Amino acid sequence: MTSAGKAALRRRVLAARRLVADDVRATEAGLFTRHLEPLVTGHTTVCAYVPVGGEPGSMDMLTALRRRAGRVLLPVARVAADEVPLPLLWGEYRPGELVRGRWGLLEPPEPWLPESAVAEAGLVIVPALAVDRRGVRLGKGRGFYDRSLAGRNPHTWLIALVRDEELVDELPQEAHDVRMTHVVTPTRGLIALPHGND
Repeated sequence: MTSAGKAALRRRVLAARRLVADDVRATEAGLFTRHLEPLVTGHTTVCAYVPVGGEPGSMDMLTALRRRAGRVLLPVARVAADEVPLPLLWGEYRPGELVRGRWGLLEPPEPWLPESAVAEAGLVIVPALAVDRRGVRLGKGRGFYDRSLAGRNPHTWLIALVRDEELVDELPQEAHDVRMTHVVTPTRGLIALPHGND
């Protein structure tokens, strides 16, 4: 699929997400939390994200994960002078302390941890527009996560959160794509995916 085809697929998923009723979104957010909580134990570092727009998840999910984990790290997005995305920095999640960052995203305030902090995580919860059964993820197209996840611990679980219909049979894969090890959907829960990037 060409980049134009991927862009069209992104537009379709985003349009479908905008049509999801608020009560359905809230129910699904609760289910995501219920599926993720048993995966987290004390002294675990979890990398997660603050959902924006129609992204799966919720602030309640982050708070629940923080209660169970040793710590929850959230991404801080940066770009180089030429607007090329850089690997994500990370900051500790503390409820009530998030600030507006670039593009209006909620981020932890400084001090931030270096990009290498992702290697400390036992779980990385990754935003996705769709995931296929091989673990190929369709993101928003900027490449922040593919750049950042290259430095992960090879035993870390990479978990994409998607709505049920966003788990698909096949997506196009590019050489730089980092595949997910697991996916969580509201009704199907945790699903293990083939490991590796072959």
